[in-house]
Amino acid sequence: MATPDNDPSRSYRSPLETRNASRAMRTIWSDHHRVSTWRRIWLALAKAQHDLKLGPTAEQVAAIETALDDIDLDAAARHERELRHDVMAHVHTLGDAAPAARAIIHLGATSQDIVCNADALLQREALTLTAQRLARVVDRLASFAERWKSQPALGFTHYQPAQPVTVGRRAAQWAQDFAVALAEVESRLEGLRLRGLRGATGTQASYLTLCGCSADRVAELEQSFAQHLGWEATRLWPLAAQTYPRIADAQMLSSLAVAACAVHKCATDLRLLCNLREIDEPFESSQIGSSAMPYKRNPMRCERATGLARFVMSLAHNAYDTAATQWLERSLDDSSNRRLSIPEAFLALDGALEIMANVAGGLVVYPRQVSARLAAELPFLATEEIMLAAVARGADRQDAHEAIRRHAQAAAHRIKAEGAANDLLSRLKGDSMFSGCDLDAVVDPDRYIGLAVSQTDAFMRDVAAPIRTRYAHALAQEPELRV
Repeated sequence: MATPDNDPSRSYRSPLETRNASRAMRTIWSDHHRVSTWRRIWLALAKAQHDLKLGPTAEQVAAIETALDDIDLDAAARHERELRHDVMAHVHTLGDAAPAARAIIHLGATSQDIVCNADALLQREALTLTAQRLARVVDRLASFAERWKSQPALGFTHYQPAQPVTVGRRAAQWAQDFAVALAEVESRLEGLRLRGLRGATGTQASYLTLCGCSADRVAELEQSFAQHLGWEATRLWPLAAQTYPRIADAQMLSSLAVAACAVHKCATDLRLLCNLREIDEPFESSQIGSSAMPYKRNPMRCERATGLARFVMSLAHNAYDTAATQWLERSLDDSSNRRLSIPEAFLALDGALEIMANVAGGLVVYPRQVSARLAAELPFLATEEIMLAAVARGADRQDAHEAIRRHAQAAAHRIKAEGAANDLLSRLKGDSMFSGCDLDAVVDPDRYIGLAVSQTDAFMRDVAAPIRTRYAHALAQEPELRV
C-alpha cells in the first residue's frame, strides 16, 4: 500500500520546500496546488475508509495516490461548465485520471469536507511562510539596531523635535512591532484546527450511516483521516456546521492586518527619515527616482510596502462581515469572497514583507546629517539642564526660566524668519545669569539618550535572539531577494 501523506518518503512537496522562496506564497495559492491539496484530502478519506474496511480497496487508494499531481485544469473547467459545481467537477476529473477509484471517490463526503480541510492545510503553509518572513525582518532590523544603537538622533513626538533617541533604538522599536506580529501569526498557527469529517450540516449523519450507526467508528474514521494528513487528531474543531467557523478567518486576517500595521509603521517612519536625509532605503546605481526630476531618490520600496500593507489592513473588516453573516448552518456568500480575500491578504502581505526584508538589509545611515540635525535642536532640548545648572550656581529658578524662555523664543524666531542657525547657546553665554555654567558640556548628546543603548541590548537578548533561534533554519536557507 502507498505511504501515508505524513511519511517523509512521500512524493508531495510543500511550496515551503521550494528553492525559490519568492514564489512560494504564489505557489501555495495557485489553482494547481489548491486542487492537489483537495486530492490529498480525497486520498486521506479513502485511506481512512480502507483502514476501517468501509469500502475502498488498496488498489483504489493506490490509484488516487498515483493521480495526485496528474491535474488537468482544462478538463475540470469543462466538467464545471456542465455541472456548475466546482468540487464535483474535480471529483469527475480525478475519476478520469484514476478510473479504478472512480466509484469510491468522495464516498460519504460533502463538499466542505474537502474544501474546509484543504483550507486548513493551505493556511498552515501560508502562515508558516508568513512567520518566516516576519522573522527575517526582525533579524535584519535587529542587526541594524545593534550596529547603530549608540548613534544619538533627534527624537520626534507629534513630528516635532523631542528628546533624543538613537538610530538603533528606533530600529529596535520597529523590530519589536514585527515581533508582536510574529507572535500573532504563531498564535494563529498554534490554534489552527482541521474541520474533520462532519457532513452536510456538521452532524456526521452520512458517516454514521457509513460506519453502521457506530459513533465510535465515526470517531475512529475521523482520527485516521487526520493522521493520514499529518494532523494531530486532537486539533479538530469540537463543532462545525457545513463549514468550519468563519470567525477563525476573521482572527487570521486580523493577525495578518497586525503584521501589515508593523510594515506600514516602519515603512512610513523610513519615508519620513528619507525626507530628512538621515536614512535612505537601498538605492541602486542605475535606479531612476523620477522621470522628470533626475535628482530624486524616492523611497519607492517603502512606498510600495505601505500601499500593500494598507490593502491587507482593509481586508480584516471584510472577514468580520463574512463571519457575522453566515446564516444558521451556512450560506454560500462566503465562498466567492474568501477565494479573493484570504489568498490576496497573504499574497499582499508576503510582498510587503519581502520588501521590508530587502529594505532592512540595505538601509544607509548618514551619521553626519543625523548629528547635525540633533545639534541644531539640542540647545532647545537642553534648556531644563541649563536652568538647573543656573539654579545650582545661585540663580532664582523662575528668573532663570524666564530668561531662557526669552532667549529661546528669539532664537526660534530668527531660525524661522531668517533661516539662520540656532544661536541660543551664544545668547545664553552672553547673559550674566548663566556665567560660570559649562553650556558646551550641557549640550553633549550622550547626556540625553537615557537608556537607549541598554534597552536595545535587552531587546536583542530577550526578543531578537529567541526568534533567531526558533527560525535559524529558515534564516539560513532563505535566498536574498531583489525587489
